[in-house]
Amino acid sequence: MPTPINNQHSQAVLFSSAYLGSVRYYAALLRAGANAIIDTGERIGRHSWMHNHCRIMGANGLQLLTVPVEHVDSAGGLLVRDLRISAHGDWRRVHWGAIFSAYGKAPFFEYAEDDLRAVYDHDYKWLVDFNVALHGMVVDFLDLPITVAVADCTAMSSSCAIDLRGRIGGKKHDADDGIVDVPYYSVWDERHGFVPSLSIIDLLMNCGREAVFVLHKMLNGILI
Repeated sequence: MPTPINNQHSQAVLFSSAYLGSVRYYAALLRAGANAIIDTGERIGRHSWMHNHCRIMGANGLQLLTVPVEHVDSAGGLLVRDLRISAHGDWRRVHWGAIFSAYGKAPFFEYAEDDLRAVYDHDYKWLVDFNVALHGMVVDFLDLPITVAVADCTAMSSSCAIDLRGRIGGKKHDADDGIVDVPYYSVWDERHGFVPSLSIIDLLMNCGREAVFVLHKMLNGILI
């Protein structure tokens, strides 16, 4: 399981690039503080998921959003930076429609709509650039005290870093005992109840800048 750490840890903490990463992913980023690095040189494995998938909650329940990608040949094996967004299909319109349907009536949708839509409307070629742009929008809107470096960590020694790549915020619920799931208000509470490990966009739309308090409580184990 990932090693519990605090946000004052002196080692670098490596994270996968994530498409609208989960609430737990952002709690881990908050915990890592200025030591967090999103690794663009991460090798893509058979079970890689979070780079181009996220979960949101809508009227009909859990919904999976997937960014279609194309692989670029690489002599050193397939890396995150080699994932190019597919030009085929109309996924941007589909994803935006799903987000609007899920959160159009959420308290903070109208405040975040323009900035979020601008990222989807931009024609990013590479998945990692798209993910980083969404991450920047989330951090700025929520005013999160998170400073993340984006770098190729291929040459970094394992002794110099704590490796959380693919280990938090992935397809399966992780077992990081330093982070607890904390229920928060959602427009779909009455219909679906609290569902953990949704995309950070769920927390953003429902709680706005109160999200930072939820993330801190996830680290301290204090329930609302």
